[in-house]
Parts: sequence; structure tokens; C-alpha cells
Amino acid sequence: MATIVVAEDEKDIRELLVFILELAGHRVVAVPDGAQAVEAVRREMPDLVILDVRMPHMDGYDACRLLKQDARTAHIPVIFLSARGQDSEVQTGLEAGAEKYIVKPFSPEELLKEIAPFVDAKP
Repeated sequence: MATIVVAEDEKDIRELLVFILELAGHRVVAVPDGAQAVEAVRREMPDLVILDVRMPHMDGYDACRLLKQDARTAHIPVIFLSARGQDSEVQTGLEAGAEKYIVKPFSPEELLKEIAPFVDAKP
């Protein structure tokens, strides 16, 4: 079981992500914005972080940059999950330090396949 922090401002999508990830056996901490994501990651020290790009208070790019600049959290993999799939958006996400960028809409199977390399090794 891995611990995953999910930051998604759309309540329905956030609840769907929690459902998919918990059904797969993971522990999920879900928050509605980037600022709360940074706080949750620093508190929980999760195995993986999934961030939306466009969120209130702090966008996903800034949250990722903060996490990657902090020696305590820099090693934690980050995946962006966003409806914004233009090449420039994906490039910005990867330059911010993310390991992957998944474009919405996504299927539960696709999401679990994409996160598998980061969580499957967990006991």
C-alpha cells in the first residue's frame, strides 16, 4: 500500500481519484488546491503526489516546484493530471519536476498503469 496525495479542485474528479486509488489498495490524502497539497506532502511524506495544474491559491506547477526545491520532499515523484494537454503545458509540467503528465479524460486502468512504477514496489 502506497500513500498518495491528490490535489484536485474539482470535487467530483477528486472523489473519483480517491475511489480509484483506494479501491487499488492505496491510502489517499485528497486536497482541493496546491497550497494544501504542499502542506499535506510535508506532513504525510507520501510515496506519490498527483497534481492538477489549474487550482486556486497555488497552481500545480508552483506546488511541484516548491516540493522539488525542498530537500525533504524533492525525492517524492509527482504526476500531473490535467485537461490541459498542449505540448507547452506538458513541457512546463516536466520542467517543474514532474515524472509524468497525464491528460484528462483518463480511464481508471490508464491511471493505475501510469502510477504503477511509483507505487507497486511498496509493501
